Amino acid sequence: MRGIGASISFALGNLLHPRMLWLMLWPVLIAVGLWGLVAIWCWTGLVLWLADVLRHWIETATFFVQWDASTVALVAAKILVIIGLVPLIQLTALLILGVFGMPAMVEHVAGRSFPALERRRGGSFAGSVWNSVVALLGLALLGVVSVPFWIFPPLWPAIPVLVMGWVNQRVLRYDALAEHADAQEMLVVFKERRGAMYLLGAVLAVVAYIPVLGLFAPVLFGLAFIHYLLAELEALRAAPIGGEVTRP
Repeated sequence: MRGIGASISFALGNLLHPRMLWLMLWPVLIAVGLWGLVAIWCWTGLVLWLADVLRHWIETATFFVQWDASTVALVAAKILVIIGLVPLIQLTALLILGVFGMPAMVEHVAGRSFPALERRRGGSFAGSVWNSVVALLGLALLGVVSVPFWIFPPLWPAIPVLVMGWVNQRVLRYDALAEHADAQEMLVVFKERRGAMYLLGAVLAVVAYIPVLGLFAPVLFGLAFIHYLLAELEALRAAPIGGEVTRP
């Protein structure tokens, strides 16, 4: 079975498999602990600084009304910091999972759904590390580009989802295919399934905000990405035309 729906169904059906249970816990616990310490250490200073910036913006935008925006700015600053912490925790857990957990997840998915799929090993550990670096650089760039839009409160929930949608798919896609695809096949699948991968990445960004379920999101969508991309790779190899591998 192919498609996003089939891949998410597979992931849900395998989420509580004994091999996956430990992977659901320790990357998230490490990420929460790490960013929790950061938040405790710099919470007050960061919130007060951000509140001051927001107060100036709000009072400038409403210059025709004289009022003290300090309280509103302080509440907004706390909300923004919390909104910003969630994707950072999720991304950290995802990066840890990508390095230490994806090989086991790939073995699990391939063994259950794609046992006959040839392993051409087009990826490498160095490639995985570089892919993670590119994802982090992309996150920084998209974060800077999105700064002007944070002054509009209705956009606050959408900005992290749009940014993390790209980052999530960038982190997961390489390791999902590194064992089975060769370099050319990876390029073809990534190019042709760009929209679907972004959609999966964006849904992961949304699920990360759901209490409890968000803890399982990295493994859930790791399994979904692997299943989806291996299915696409299998379909790619099933339709050779003129000596070249192509999709039907």
